[in-house]
This record gives sequence, structure tokens and C-alpha cells, in this order.
Amino acid sequence: MINIKPHHFVDILTGFGKGNTDPEPHPYGHAVHTVTRAVLADPDVDLRVEIGADDICTPCRHNVNGACDDTIDTSYRPEAPPSKQEWNLLLDRRWCERLGLGQGETLTARELAARIRENSEDIQDIYREIPADRNDERRANLHQGIDWFLARAT
Repeated sequence: MINIKPHHFVDILTGFGKGNTDPEPHPYGHAVHTVTRAVLADPDVDLRVEIGADDICTPCRHNVNGACDDTIDTSYRPEAPPSKQEWNLLLDRRWCERLGLGQGETLTARELAARIRENSEDIQDIYREIPADRNDERRANLHQGIDWFLARAT
């Protein structure tokens, strides 16, 4: 079982759409690369929805007692909170609402990817602080990544 924030899984799927199917370890020490590999190794791995620090966050140097002390670049999204903790929470709450998910619910990676595909034709309201053209590109990469992942998983 993998504990994962909804937006982290969306980010992994979006990465697939950009061709990032084997990410390298990040200098922050987070576990995107290991979670990505686990999802690719078993599309039916259980994912447990986590709104707090998840399995990606746990080893990160910015994870301080379960909270992220990092900041985000607000230059192109001035309405977003500068705290990555607040930004992540905002995104995860929006994704949970959109997907009908709550803390602790469990789906397989395949099931969650399919649910995201069914509910992500327009993502502007989830990423409303980000310019629409960037969201159009994000959505296109997300859908391409989901299609790639689900085709590979069958």
C-alpha cells in the first residue's frame, strides 16, 4: 500500500505524459522516483488517499514533523499561497472534491488513474491560480500520461 496525496499521483501521471517514466532521485530526497517505480511495477498497487505527509513526502528534507517547510514560485501564480504546505493542501482538497475521495480511501493505481481521466476534462478550477494556457498544457500531459499508463497496465 502506498499513501499518496491526490496531486502527487496527478503529478506522476502528468510526468508520464511528458515522457518521464523513470525519474531520478531528487536533491530534496523525496520519493517520487520510488513511488513512480512502484506504480509502474504494479498498476494494481493500493493507493491510500493521504492529505497530510505521504510516502513521497516522508524522506524529503522539507518534511518537518509532517509539514512541508518549502515555498513555491508565485511569480506566475500570484494568487497562490507561497507556502508549499498550504498550496498542496489546497490542491488536494480540490482534487478530493472533484474525485469524490476522502482521507484514507483506497483505490488501485489503475482505478485512480481511470477516475482522474473521467473527471479531468477541465482542470482550471483545481489550478485556478495558474494561467489557463499552463493548465491546458498540464491537462494535455495528464491525459496523455493516463492513456499511456492505462494502456501499459492492461
